Amino acid sequence: MAYLQTLSKSFPGWVFFCCCCCLPLLLTSSLPLKGASTPHHACRLRKINFQQPYIRNRTYTLAKMASASDKDTDNRLIGQQLYVNIKESNRCYLMKRVVEIVVKDVLLTEVKSQYPYVEEVAQFLASLTSELSRCKFSGNREHIEKNLEQMKNKMEQLGENGKTKAVGELDLLFDYMENACTDIPKKGGNKEKN
Repeated sequence: MAYLQTLSKSFPGWVFFCCCCCLPLLLTSSLPLKGASTPHHACRLRKINFQQPYIRNRTYTLAKMASASDKDTDNRLIGQQLYVNIKESNRCYLMKRVVEIVVKDVLLTEVKSQYPYVEEVAQFLASLTSELSRCKFSGNREHIEKNLEQMKNKMEQLGENGKTKAVGELDLLFDYMENACTDIPKKGGNKEKN
């Protein structure tokens, strides 16, 4: 206590106290500084997830095999039409939802007995959506739901070929997911209408 009383009487003592005691506490604080971004964003995946040659090759091979038997060349399930009226900051959330639909409604159905690698690719995609479990949309959800519904309706209209088309577009899904969830959204991108 006597040491603190001595410090309080001298300005250099306070400077010493602040530098040795307070500064390290501030630097190691778990609270983010004002204006600093948090290191992990809920709608971000590590680029390394997509740089695994094994799973990329499996996904692209599976897509190539299925697209060879896709008779419909006019329609597309995975493409820019999914992003109509969607803010760039919501694209990862949207792609997470698309992946959930494709895994549940396509890959985990009878399709898994028709093509090789389906279970491995489904597991990989499910692990990505699991990593994105805290990823939420911001703003108006109506456009997201509308675009997802249009994709599901198109897949249903195509019947069995809809599932074949979805498998044949797994390479596109892989790329769209990578682009939407690993790149930082640009400010002022495509605006979502309210």
